[in-house]
Amino acid sequence: MITLIIEDEKPAARLLQRKLEKLDVTVETMLHSVEESVQWFENNPHPDLIFLDIQLSDGLSFEIFEKIDIKSAIIFTTAYDEYALKAFKLNSIDYLLKPIDEDDLETAVSKYKSRLPKATAESSNMQLDFEQIRQMLSNPFEKTYKKRFTVKIGQHLKVITTEEIECFFSENKGTYIHTYENRDYLIDSTLEILEQELDKKDFFRVSRKFIVPLKAIKEIQVYTNSRLKVILPSYKDDEVIVSREKVQDFKAWLG
Repeated sequence: MITLIIEDEKPAARLLQRKLEKLDVTVETMLHSVEESVQWFENNPHPDLIFLDIQLSDGLSFEIFEKIDIKSAIIFTTAYDEYALKAFKLNSIDYLLKPIDEDDLETAVSKYKSRLPKATAESSNMQLDFEQIRQMLSNPFEKTYKKRFTVKIGQHLKVITTEEIECFFSENKGTYIHTYENRDYLIDSTLEILEQELDKKDFFRVSRKFIVPLKAIKEIQVYTNSRLKVILPSYKDDEVIVSREKVQDFKAWLG
C-alpha cells in the first residue's frame, strides 16, 4: 500500500507519519500545498491512499481535484466539524478530526483495508461537485479553537482547560503544559500544531520554545538585544523571552 500525506504543517505531517508507522502503514511522500501537490501528481504514479488536510497553506485541498483526476482513496483530516459531511460526499473513506486520535486513525485505516478493492474502484470514479463546494465555503464560519487537553497521569486521565494553562513549552523533544498550580504535563503535540489549534487572540508563540496566554502575563521587561522578557506567575524553570523577530507582532497582539 503506497500512502501519501498532504498536510499544511510539516510537524503535523511528521506526527501523522509516526502514528501510521505504528500501524505498519508506510508513507512514501509528504506534500504541504496545493501547488506542490498538483506538480507531484502530474509527475508521479498516484498512491493507493491519501491522507488529505482540507486547508493548505495556499488554498483548499479540493482545488487539487480541479486540476488533477485523482485515482486514489482518500481519508480527510480536518479541525472543522462542518467539513465532515462534505468529505463523505466526496467519496472519501473516512475523515479524522484534529488532533488525530490514534484509535480513530486505526479505525480509518482498517476501514480502508476492509474495503479493498472497492475503495480503489470508488476513488477512480470520484465525481466532485465543485459548485456545491464553493457555495459551502462562501458562507462565513467561525473557527472553533481547542479549549481543553487530556493528559495521562499513570493509569488515569486528567482534563486541563485552557483557563488553567500558564504556558506551553518544549523541552527535550517533548511538549508540555504548565498550569497555574505550578505543574507540568507532557502532551502528544507540538508547538507548531498548538499554534493552529489555539485562539490567536488569547495565545501567542513568543519563541521557538514558548506559547503564552495573554491572561497569564504578569509583567513584561525590556531585555537584551531588543528583546522582551515575560514574567509568568509560577513558571521559573527558564526565562520566557520574546525573540527579536517577534517583538513587533507581540506588541501588536498586546494591543
